[in-house]
Amino acid sequence: MTQSAPALAPHAIQYTITPIDLHAHLYQVVLNIPRPKAMQTVSLPVWIPGSYLVREFSKSLQGLSASQGGQLVDIQQQNKNTWVVDCSAAEPLTLSYQICAYDSSVRTAWLDSQRGFFNGTSVFLRVHGSEALLQVLHIEPPAQQPHWQVATGLMAAQTNPQGFGRYHASSYDELVDCPVEMGAFWSAEFSAHGVAHRFVVAGAPPSFDGARLIADTQKICETEIRLWHPRGKPPFERYVFMLNAMDDNYGGLEHKNSTALICSRRDLPRKGEAQPSSGYITLLGLISHEYFHTWNVKRLRPMELASYDYERENYTELLWFFEGFTSYYDDLVLRRAGLLDNAQYLKLLNKTLNQVLQTPGRHVQSVAEASYDAWVKYYRQDENTPNATVSYYTKGSLVALCLDLSLRRAGHSGLDVVMRALYRRCKAGPMREQDLLDVLHELTDRSWAADISAWVHGKLDLPVAALLQAHGVDCQPDKPQIAQQLGLRVAEGAAGISIKVVLRGGAAEAAGMMAGDEWIGIEPLQASTDSIGWRLHKLDDLPLYAGDAQQVLALVARDKRLLRLPLALPARAASAPGKGRKKPPKTASLSDTVTLAVTDANLVNLWLDGR
Repeated sequence: MTQSAPALAPHAIQYTITPIDLHAHLYQVVLNIPRPKAMQTVSLPVWIPGSYLVREFSKSLQGLSASQGGQLVDIQQQNKNTWVVDCSAAEPLTLSYQICAYDSSVRTAWLDSQRGFFNGTSVFLRVHGSEALLQVLHIEPPAQQPHWQVATGLMAAQTNPQGFGRYHASSYDELVDCPVEMGAFWSAEFSAHGVAHRFVVAGAPPSFDGARLIADTQKICETEIRLWHPRGKPPFERYVFMLNAMDDNYGGLEHKNSTALICSRRDLPRKGEAQPSSGYITLLGLISHEYFHTWNVKRLRPMELASYDYERENYTELLWFFEGFTSYYDDLVLRRAGLLDNAQYLKLLNKTLNQVLQTPGRHVQSVAEASYDAWVKYYRQDENTPNATVSYYTKGSLVALCLDLSLRRAGHSGLDVVMRALYRRCKAGPMREQDLLDVLHELTDRSWAADISAWVHGKLDLPVAALLQAHGVDCQPDKPQIAQQLGLRVAEGAAGISIKVVLRGGAAEAAGMMAGDEWIGIEPLQASTDSIGWRLHKLDDLPLYAGDAQQVLALVARDKRLLRLPLALPARAASAPGKGRKKPPKTASLSDTVTLAVTDANLVNLWLDGR
């Protein structure tokens, strides 16, 4: 046990969580309230900060009961996630319930014979009126797995060498901001600018190169700490990375002194692998992204999220800044840390550019509107999403790019200085868009209101091409893939071509195709006795079978009906690629697909080095 265990305050809220049945995926939670209010109200959050969707965590709560003085007391449910306990204020109140943990994401709770994980928002009832009191968590080990360990960002008060025992949080907000990982995980520690960091990995295969992951993560952390605190230490005493390696998954969720991550096992670094795989680069970008959030959203954050309302949606128009600017820096940090070269970085930037350019919704929804609508649109995507919305991640990152390059072109320091000035101005706390405008004006002695208004609240394309060209990079129009030429997003397989999205204004939409159709094949527009139709399994075969035709009949299956739809073929899709095709002219304007080409390596290095 730890050498000293501070005495509990008499009014501290106490939770005990125990994995009671690994095969039934059940946690048992016991909540002790020493000084309850008469008719005490408790509730379970409906969402988790950082993931902007009402997720209804109470659906996994079962068997709620309450007792006082050794006697059961009644509980009245007020709504989907709130209960009122018919108790007095004279003596301690105990509540007991179970959480069924089936969600393997970073957002809720999971439990099986191999691993346990939970976020407090999905397992700990909030005691109304006591949120600011000391919150104590007792984590008990599962009887079936005595060798398991614990990893969490919570402050240990009295724990055994495996990490089970008592933890303290200064408030309910802090309690639910510290996820907990349990299991027989791989673990290692390192220091970044004098701060202790721990990295745990669950589900790692035998080929996993832990030493490389730690070395690369340390470079990321040191680079980001230098960015935010060139002459100081970060605002936390310890940090924990919790990575769950699965067969096929990806994601992350930030917290004040920790992060929960998911990746494919194939994306982990492998022993003896000389060059990092593209999947490992993606994982490093995720690590960089979530660690950057330690400053940009967990401390510097939207004014609307100054305090969390766990009962309902918390709207803000600033996700383009907090997610978008973080998305700009995640790969840029990899470049500055020496984990990417210029070509690799520009390839990733190129991908982001094309993602935005190939989204018709960028002319329908501003990135500020996308931020506000995250609760109903970004996390609830459907067949029309690309036509009606734009991602505040991708376009937000391009807004950051435009701001960074605009500052540099005007002879000012880049975006790093702005981020640090904002952090100081807002005292590492809530900010408004006006704070960004004020900082920009102070640093450059001019107004940026028109720029931010056009880029953030407008729906026209950003001046990316001209700004990149001024920094040694050309945007050259490139030949789109056939799917993009037709205005389609599809899934291809042995069974054929499944249409997932029909983009606004494309040839596929004009032909009458719709999401959910199965594109079976093509036939000549003017059928005759000797005409031949062709079966399609992949779109790349369309030029092969269409030949010189400018229009064909697309044979699609919809709701068990076979339809023949007249499809006009773009010139480049109606003929085989390669011979006879002229190279598109070099230009600084953007088309639906571009390729970035370096024209001045010195200018590129000045930008990417942050000089």
